[in-house]
Amino acid sequence: MASQASRHRAPRPATIEATDPRQPPTVPSCTQRQQLAERLRGVALEAGRQAAGLLRENFRTGIGAEHKTNTHDLVTELDRRSQLLLTRELLSRCPDSWVLGEETVEDLPTGDPSGPIQWIVDPLDGTSNFVHGIAFFCVSIAAAIDDELVASVVIDPVTGDEFSANLQGAFLNGQPLRPRPRPGQQHANLMTDYPSAEAIAADGRIALDLFGQWVLDFATVRRKVSAAMALAHVAAGWADATIGFDTKAWDVAAGAHLVRMSGGSYRGLHHGGEPGPDHLAPGFIAQGPGADYPSLRTAAQRIAEHRSAAARHGR
Repeated sequence: MASQASRHRAPRPATIEATDPRQPPTVPSCTQRQQLAERLRGVALEAGRQAAGLLRENFRTGIGAEHKTNTHDLVTELDRRSQLLLTRELLSRCPDSWVLGEETVEDLPTGDPSGPIQWIVDPLDGTSNFVHGIAFFCVSIAAAIDDELVASVVIDPVTGDEFSANLQGAFLNGQPLRPRPRPGQQHANLMTDYPSAEAIAADGRIALDLFGQWVLDFATVRRKVSAAMALAHVAAGWADATIGFDTKAWDVAAGAHLVRMSGGSYRGLHHGGEPGPDHLAPGFIAQGPGADYPSLRTAAQRIAEHRSAAARHGR
C-alpha cells in the first residue's frame, strides 16, 4: 500500500490537454488550474458511478466479510473489486497520475508516485454498514496536486446522490450547494464515528465522557460510521458538524474538500505531530458555514493532551 504522506515528493507540473481529457497541458495560471480541477471532477464522477453501481448491485445480497486488524475492521471482496475498478478507470483516463487507496489488490499497478496528480480513494467507505445491510456507505474519490485538494466526489450508491466539488464550488447532483448559516450548538446535529473500540482502548474513560457530553450539548448525535458520508452530509447541510480521530487520507480527503467548497470549515488535528495538509492529519473537526462549536474544540484538546502524555510515558 502506498504511503499516506506525499508532501516531500518533488512537484511536477500537472498536464492535461485541452482537446483530450486524458492529457491536460501544464497549468501555470489560476484559470487553467480551475479548468483542470473541473476535468478531474468529471473523471472522478464517471469512475465513481461505475463503482457505485457495483456496490448497489451487491448490497444486501449476503456478501461475506473478513477481519483486517480486528473484529471491528471489516473488508469484503466488494472493497477490492471497487478498488480495482476505480484504479484502472482513473489511470486510464489520467495516465500521468497515481492512486492512493485503502485496499491493496495484488498485481494492481497504482501509477507513478512522481506523477503530478494524486487520486485518494476509498472504494467502500462504511464497509461494516454495507455488510450489515445498513444503507450508509459510499464511494469516495479526491484529486490532489502537490498535496492541494482540487476535486472530489462522494457517491451514495443507495440513494444515487452525487456530492462533488472543484475549485469553484460544491455540488449535489449537479446543482450548486449554497452556504447557509448553521444553528448554535444546542440546536445542532453532530455526526461522529468516535469513540470506536480502538479509541476507547486508547483514551479510556475520556472517550466515554466526551461522547456523553456531546449528547448533552448537541440537539442530536448520530454515530453513522462513514467519515466520508458524514462530511458530505455537512457539506449538504444535512448535518451541522462532524469530528473524527484516527483517520487516514482516504477516509476524509474527498469530504474535506466538499465541506470547504460548500462554505464550511475543515480543520486537521495533528495532535502535536508534523504539520502538513489537513487531509493527512490523523483527526479533524468539520463544521458548516459560520459554525464554531466549543464542545468539539474541547474534545480535540483533551484527546491531544491525553495522547501526548501517553506517548511521553510509552503507553
